[in-house]
This record gives sequence, C-alpha cells and structure tokens, in this order.
Amino acid sequence: MSAEPTRPVQAQVLSWYTAQARTLPWRGPNVSAWAVLVSEVMLQQTPVARVRPVFEQWLERWPTPADLAREAPGEAVRSWGRLGYPRRALRLHAAAQACVEQHEGQVPSDLAELRALPGVGEYTAAAVASFAYGARHAVLDTNVRRVHARLFGGQEFEPVGGTTAAERKRAVELLPEEPTVAAAWSVAVMELGALVCTARNPSCAACPVRGGCAWLSAGKPAWTGPPRRGQTYAGTDRQVRGLVLAVLRDQPDPATREALDRVWPDAVQRARALDGLVADGLVDPLADGRYSLPSAR
Repeated sequence: MSAEPTRPVQAQVLSWYTAQARTLPWRGPNVSAWAVLVSEVMLQQTPVARVRPVFEQWLERWPTPADLAREAPGEAVRSWGRLGYPRRALRLHAAAQACVEQHEGQVPSDLAELRALPGVGEYTAAAVASFAYGARHAVLDTNVRRVHARLFGGQEFEPVGGTTAAERKRAVELLPEEPTVAAAWSVAVMELGALVCTARNPSCAACPVRGGCAWLSAGKPAWTGPPRRGQTYAGTDRQVRGLVLAVLRDQPDPATREALDRVWPDAVQRARALDGLVADGLVDPLADGRYSLPSAR
C-alpha cells in the first residue's frame, strides 16, 4: 500500500481527533505508563463509562506499580468492583509485581518486555509502548480493525476472530514514519471507530474521511462472513461467579459457605461457579471452611 494516497486521510483523521477527541483521564502528556497500562487492561471488553470511575479510584489508591504490588491480590479484586472479567485484576496485580521485581518499579517501554508482563498480550503491549512512550507500533483493537476494513478495504467488519496477518500488514503500512505521529494516528483511528465509525449505525455523515471511504463508496455492503455469536449473561456461570465475588467484595471478613449459597438457588451451578473461582485464584478457601478474596502469595 503506497503511503501517498493515505497521507491526506491521515491528516484529516489527526485533525478531527485534535478537535473532537474525548477528554479521558488516561490520555494526555503527563499520564504515566502505569496509568496507560491500567486503562488498557480495564477497557478490554468494557465501556469507557464503566471504566472511568474505577480507573480514577484505582490510580488514586495505587498511583505506581509498587503501590499495588504491596497489597494482597484480593484488594485488587475488591477494587475491581463490577467491571467484569475479574481475572484482569489479578493479572494487573501480577504485572505490578513484575514491574517491581524486574524493572525497578517502572512499566517497561520495550515491546518484548511489555509482552512478558503477566496478562499483557499483543494489543496491550503495543498500546502501552505507543501511547505511553510514543513508539511506532501498530495498535489493533476492534475499533481500529473496523475502521481499516471499511475505510481502506471497502468491507464491513465483524470481530468473529483474532487479528489476522493481513490486518497487521495493512496496519503497519498505514503507520506514519515519525513515531510520535504514528502513536497519534493509532489513537485517532481508535477514537474514530469508537465515536463515528461504530459497529452499528455508523455516523458516516460526520466522518472526516467519508470522501475517501471505500466501504461508503461501495454502498456500505453488509458483512458476508460467519455470524458473530451473541454473548449471554443472565443465568450463566459467569453471573453466578459475579454474585459470589460480590459477597466477598462487599464485606471485610471472610464469608461462610452458607452466605455464598444464598446468592443462587441452583446448588450444582453454584458449586461449579465457586470451584471455578477457586481454581482461577479469585477466591481462597480457608481452613475453617470460610472463603475470602485471595491473600498475599
């Protein structure tokens, strides 16, 4: 892909971002790499509106990796609240410990070292290196993949699988050469996907690059790939796990099995959910038969 046709598009998207970007607490020139890492982990599969208050409370309590690493992992789970997917809290705690033990209390800037942190995958490592350190890396979340597919590929996008080699190749080709501009481009495209080029009912009339959008020019063809599987919550083990964790989060002392049993009527499903929480390290069974959030390890 030649850089020449994309330069006007990049300029338009960057200009739009400067004017329209949301003011978020994990953005800005003085935000720490730790804050960026925390935000990226919290934002996985979770809307900004739900993340923001938890993020602000988290950073007020634990402004550095060392502050979190000194706490028991159960405190991270407690402060995670109802963000969902609470294993992310344990991974952030483990990442904080790794930063203290291996990187002198700092979040590393090197991509390979970021990937080596517990719970940090391809996207999160690239996002931290790019947004916190201004490095030149392709940052591919669902929003960016959708914008790329529509704007440059002329295709509708559904997140039915992981990032492909073709998507990575295109994203790298689209990156501006200057690292700080590349980092700005990545977050600008992400914001465009979050606010304008949305999954459902995109606001094409408000898009700064609608004149060059291959998907719009093609008549916005529908997705022709495999259907995306819907996610359910009500009645699932995930709901029961959340109810059990809520009991332990909301009280300072360990809970009895009887207290946990009151959260759900199905004894088999309730036991399965509790066993899963113990296996995942989110709940500790105590010698006296009670249960608690995980203690220091």
